[in-house]
Amino acid sequence: MIKYASNALLANKISFANAMSFICEAVGADVEDVLNGVGLDKRLGRMFLYAGVGFGGSCFPKDVKALIAIAKNKKYDFQLLKAVNQINEDARIRFVYKVENTLGTVKGKTIAVWGLAFKPNTDDMREAPSIEIIKLLQAKGAKIRAFDPVASSNAANVLSEVTYFKSPIEAAEGVHAILLLTEWNEFKQLDLREIKKVMKSPFIFDGRNIYDPAAVKAMGFVYKGVGRE
Repeated sequence: MIKYASNALLANKISFANAMSFICEAVGADVEDVLNGVGLDKRLGRMFLYAGVGFGGSCFPKDVKALIAIAKNKKYDFQLLKAVNQINEDARIRFVYKVENTLGTVKGKTIAVWGLAFKPNTDDMREAPSIEIIKLLQAKGAKIRAFDPVASSNAANVLSEVTYFKSPIEAAEGVHAILLLTEWNEFKQLDLREIKKVMKSPFIFDGRNIYDPAAVKAMGFVYKGVGRE
C-alpha cells in the first residue's frame, strides 16, 4: 500500500501540472512560470510538477490502476485517481490536436519524433507516451521519422511503419515538424539553427518544455510548448 500510495501521489502531481497547463493555455499564462511560483512553497516543492505529454513506465500507470481496483473491490470509488488517469490520457490527445491544429492537417506530413522512451536515461518503452502519440498521428495520415539515443530497438517492437535514425538531425531531414517527447539532455544541447536548415518547415512541438520559447522563436521556428507559447 505504501508503494501504491507513493506512486499514485507522484502521478497525481504530474496530472495536476498537466491540468494546469490546459488552463494556462486557455488564459494565456505560462505554466512554467506558474509551477515555478508554486515550487517556491516549501510545503509543495517543484519535483514532479512538470507539464508535458504525461507519465508512463512500469510503475505509475500500473500502480494507479491497481489502487483504483483495490478501492473498487472494497466498495470505494477512487474518483481522484480516475481523474489522474483521464488527465494523463487527455495530455496526449491534446498534444496531437495541437500539432494537427497548428499544421492545418497532419495527413501526408512527415514528422520527426525526438525521444521514444517514457523518460530519459532508459530504453524502457512500457506505457511510453510516444506510443499513443505516434499511433494517433499515423491514424491521421502522418509519416513518422524517429530518434532516441537508446530506445529505438525496443520501440520497433511496439511501433510499426516508423523509420528510425541514428541522430536527431538525420531524423529531422525534410520534415514538416519536430515533436520532442522525451527530455534527453542531448536534445537540450543541440544547435537548433543547424536542425532548421534540414527541415522542410520550422515547427517545433516541445512536449517536455525543455526549450526557451523566446530563444527558439528568435531562430525562426514556430514554437509550441505545453501550457505555454
